[in-house]
Amino acid sequence: MTLPRVVITGIGVVSPNGIGKEAFCRAILAGKSGVKRISRFDPSELPVHVAGEIPEFDELAWVDPRERKHVSRVVPLAVAASAEAIQDAGLDPAAMSMEEKREIGIILGTGGGAQEFSEEQYRLWHSGHVKQVSLFCIPSGTMGTIPSEVSMRFGFRGYSHVVTAGCTSSTDALGYAYQHIQAGVQPLFLVGGVDSAITPGIIKGYSMLRALTQSWNQEPERASRPFSADRDGFVIAEGSWMFILEEYEHARRRGARVYAEIIGYGSTCEAFHRVRMSESPEEPARALTLALEESGIAPQDVQYVNLHGTSTEMNDRVETRALKLALGGHAGRIPMSGLKSQIGHAQGACGSASVAATLIAMEHGKVPPTINLEVRDPECDLDYVPDVGRAAQIEHAICNCVGFGSKNSALVLRKVA
Repeated sequence: MTLPRVVITGIGVVSPNGIGKEAFCRAILAGKSGVKRISRFDPSELPVHVAGEIPEFDELAWVDPRERKHVSRVVPLAVAASAEAIQDAGLDPAAMSMEEKREIGIILGTGGGAQEFSEEQYRLWHSGHVKQVSLFCIPSGTMGTIPSEVSMRFGFRGYSHVVTAGCTSSTDALGYAYQHIQAGVQPLFLVGGVDSAITPGIIKGYSMLRALTQSWNQEPERASRPFSADRDGFVIAEGSWMFILEEYEHARRRGARVYAEIIGYGSTCEAFHRVRMSESPEEPARALTLALEESGIAPQDVQYVNLHGTSTEMNDRVETRALKLALGGHAGRIPMSGLKSQIGHAQGACGSASVAATLIAMEHGKVPPTINLEVRDPECDLDYVPDVGRAAQIEHAICNCVGFGSKNSALVLRKVA
């Protein structure tokens, strides 16, 4: 039985180094850092002063000012990226019939979700500003309201689901939408990731785990340094990267431009620890192998890998081992990028950021660089394309993702001529 093909026909981006697909494209190909000193609050009393923040993002352009106090920042971020993806795909919700809107589903991946909103509500409550607390402090503080808000904005009445699986959330959201389309559930999905968990409480919590870098407060742009020997933690970030996924024949009938096709998805769990990865690369390698097996291609057919690359000491080392195990001797011959070196770690949205960067690399024939790779870790010895991007013809690419809770996910993309 031949399963339906699943293609990507629209991209929308709100990123620390560029708002909009074109700005993001220019930034990542040039190796522009979006990491900066935190401006949303004074971080002076915290051990971490830097983040992949987007201070120029205008929330009120995407949410009614009267409603802003009732929703988390992730809502305008998701709506903005979704609007661009919908327009980029040549879709017009205002012109759609009710039946057409019922055939469009939404699956969002998020890690921190509305934690930022909840923290602010608790701060208002406990500081005596009870009248400023939102009437919707409970429902709007949950993960499930995020896709609901996006559904209401565009009137889409199909699936409206959220995936929250830590760092792999948006990779899994894309994988689930891909599987739903293959199964014939719906022909079209708005899918991707969003996160905005930059708050004093969240930074304190991650700092207790010693997960965030504390060494580059005076040089924010150098703070995220995946695979570098002097890395000491990730940079927390925000953003949203959204896509239109579509059954190929459905896209062809309406004359849609196709960026690429998803041809493989793999997901595993190490069942090891709530935070720490196992030193064994077996399970992250198995996720890669499952994705490759489903795609029907061999390691030597892969021309590019977009890496998870958090800039944490163990994660980067184990990911390198996993790639070697899954790709064999070909691993050292494939150019790879650590996107988080440029934008930081947007938690559950990071997988969708990886997919957006990979689609841009395929379209422009250029691998984005891994910046800040100044002192090579001897155990991280693959081709991470340091500092300067590189021309490459990419037909097949892998987007790799690993995260808290020992979860691993991978997608394989193919360029469609």
